[in-house]
Amino acid sequence: MHIQFSLLDHALIRYRTSNRQERHATLPELLAAFNDDEVRDFPALRPHQRHPWHAFLVQLAAIALHAAKRETPFETAGEWRAALLALTPEDSDRAAFALVTPDERPAFLQAPCEREASRKWNKRITTPDALDMLVTSRNHDLKAQRMIHAQAEDWIYALVSLQTQEGFLGAGNYGISRMNGGFSSRPAFGVVPVGHWGKRWARDVQVLLRNRDRLVERLELKDEGGIALVWLRPWDGASSLSFAELDPFYIEVCRRVRLQAQGDTLGAIATTSKVVRIAAKERCGNTGDAWTPVSAAERKALSITGKGFDYTLASTLAFSQSKFTPTIARELSDDDGNEGLFILAQGIARGQGKTEGYHERRIPITKKMRDLMLRRNSDEIAEAAKERIEAISDVRKTLWSALCALLGNGAQSVSDDTKNKANRFSKTFEQEEDRRFFNDLSKEIEADDRIVEHDQWLCALVDRADAALEQAFIAGPRSAERIYRARGAALSRFHGGLRSAKAPPRIARVLKQRDEARKAARSKSFEEVSDVPN
Repeated sequence: MHIQFSLLDHALIRYRTSNRQERHATLPELLAAFNDDEVRDFPALRPHQRHPWHAFLVQLAAIALHAAKRETPFETAGEWRAALLALTPEDSDRAAFALVTPDERPAFLQAPCEREASRKWNKRITTPDALDMLVTSRNHDLKAQRMIHAQAEDWIYALVSLQTQEGFLGAGNYGISRMNGGFSSRPAFGVVPVGHWGKRWARDVQVLLRNRDRLVERLELKDEGGIALVWLRPWDGASSLSFAELDPFYIEVCRRVRLQAQGDTLGAIATTSKVVRIAAKERCGNTGDAWTPVSAAERKALSITGKGFDYTLASTLAFSQSKFTPTIARELSDDDGNEGLFILAQGIARGQGKTEGYHERRIPITKKMRDLMLRRNSDEIAEAAKERIEAISDVRKTLWSALCALLGNGAQSVSDDTKNKANRFSKTFEQEEDRRFFNDLSKEIEADDRIVEHDQWLCALVDRADAALEQAFIAGPRSAERIYRARGAALSRFHGGLRSAKAPPRIARVLKQRDEARKAARSKSFEEVSDVPN
């Protein structure tokens, strides 16, 4: 078997430029194109593969630059090619960056094994989407094994996805070290500057290089001589690497797989392992990953659920430092610019033998937010977000109670079925508040008078809940007698619940002030009409 499909020599990676021209590049040419920020997107890259691909390219560049004792990226493809080859001195024939090599040689993200050992492996994979980390057998997210006309780049992305974000999937199929347990995932949370792929790549490369010493000290990893490209080491499936052997920027592999070529067609063959590749279970995903949030108390990597990055979790990750330690990719610097910044959250929610969807969210960083975050005063934003989260919760509870009255014909006690219906309506209301949460929060942070802005938002929040209640009237009783009783009970419970002595104080106060202002306006209008001569 010969060395085939080299990422260093063959233009296997397709990208589109900022003016939408399509180009093919080698890996060094792609890194050089990043310097000029000319890469707009990758047409073949699927949404759930975006972060693994970004992280791989950032880590690889940071590893190469550190080894070359450079602080800034190389400018030419030739320089990048030489730097990448320098990382594999025992494989100067470029095998470590080729998709297909003999078994005893490393291949791109494929650990070497004994000569012709793969002949005995029994799991044959004919399409890259079948190799990818997504559990597609139940077609939860993507249709399985549809990529029958796949190109080499599809296998590249599938390998990166599998080897750097896969979890546990049955005996012998272990997951990566950079997650909290086999049924977790590798979420990402970081700042994105204005520009295309290259701007973010360059930013995050600098983030890694700046924080290298801190990662080495905190995690007791090797500053020099650590294992950076894990796939270079032979793996028989029975031995693990210790965490202390690793470079802080290490790129791992978690599965034993080898790509094979028949002419221009690629396929793969895989087998199980008796142990994990990196023995770091006790770290619970706290491995120094630049993008993965870690809980401040338990020191465990974040695991997202089917809710994804809802407004409660997203605001905590973005602005609070009490529950999660900010990722180094989330930390702002003056070099990030003044405008157009946002925080990007990405991740796949995984369960036992299934996925619960790919989740992505963008959180805008306004000018005042940026200033507060640079001064490490983001808790001020977190407190404003917390007050809004509590208000949404209070209004939703009141709305739910009113919906129960509506759907239960005004009865004090309702059935579980009625409660479930009320849950569906109130959930829709909360989802709409989730959608607009950060735009509304930004307005408050940017406002000259935050108290006035917050009070106006509270009134608008109640009005939207009131509108949601009225929209639910069509699901209530139909007979004339019951309609008035049910609707009257619902409106009374809603408006009374937000204005009573037991109501949330700030909401009750704001509504009282508005009610009095409206009453005074009506009284003045009546007096003006009365004064008009006949």
